[in-house]
Amino acid sequence: MASLRAHLYDLAIRLAVKGRLGGTHDVFAIRRAFERAQFPAPSGVAFTRGTVGGVPGEWAQAEGRDTGRGADERPTLLYLHGGGFIACSALVYRPVTGRFARAGFRVFTPDYRLAPEHPFPAAVEDCTAVWAVLAEAGPAVLAGDSAGGTLALATIIEARRLGLTPPAAAALFSPATDLIGRSASFRTNGRRDAMFRPEALTRLVPAYLAGADPADPRASPIEADLSGFPPLLIHVGAREILRDDSLRLAEKAKAAGVPVDLTVFPVVAHAWQLAESFLPEARHSLDRAALFLHRTLEEGTHRAETGA
Repeated sequence: MASLRAHLYDLAIRLAVKGRLGGTHDVFAIRRAFERAQFPAPSGVAFTRGTVGGVPGEWAQAEGRDTGRGADERPTLLYLHGGGFIACSALVYRPVTGRFARAGFRVFTPDYRLAPEHPFPAAVEDCTAVWAVLAEAGPAVLAGDSAGGTLALATIIEARRLGLTPPAAAALFSPATDLIGRSASFRTNGRRDAMFRPEALTRLVPAYLAGADPADPRASPIEADLSGFPPLLIHVGAREILRDDSLRLAEKAKAAGVPVDLTVFPVVAHAWQLAESFLPEARHSLDRAALFLHRTLEEGTHRAETGA
């Protein structure tokens, strides 16, 4: 059952965002709308600028007393922020990365290059460059939401192609997995989605792809061969137009033998994890994801130590 706050948040997003996004063809106006909504970051977390693999970004790390671990003992999480490939930054996503930091991760969020100034595959290249460095440093995991979920999947695809160590696991929040737009919920949830009308998202695709093939698996990961992928956690809202992008991904991954932990949340608006200071469903999603990532890392360590 959805919380009362989820219903209130759904209404607030519907009134404040949906009409404005649906009525403009200006990508930069959409960028401003995305970046205007900022939520408070969790307390007790240090955010510091850094560069990994030549890509600028931000580290989030909680104090030792918040996590029960020393700084050197915390596993690394690469978090890829959403924003439709055209907006947002590590700064906007501090509520999410800060909660992961308090859950015991050293989190790096790259400010990957954004379209339309830097179209596909610039963001994929940046995320892969960061992953190449983090993977060399030891076991690490990956997470992302919306466009960042797409980029997380693209990073796994590129890591496989380049022979890089894959992430031990990945947590995906409402990833866009089919930029061709074939998922049924893209049409059936047009009125139910609190944030997007289908035409609003449709306008972002050409700005991002700039003529590239939307069937490229790095753009539409549903087209990829998912065999050998790491365990996936997938959270999505029942009312989202991107709902079936997640359901189709989960079905295809399971068919390829990939462990999948899928949850469909009622009522919640797209990118609801950003509202963790207000919304119990946001805290539940992020805490579940952190537990999943830690558990998968520990299982991998146990197998390595025992040879099982």
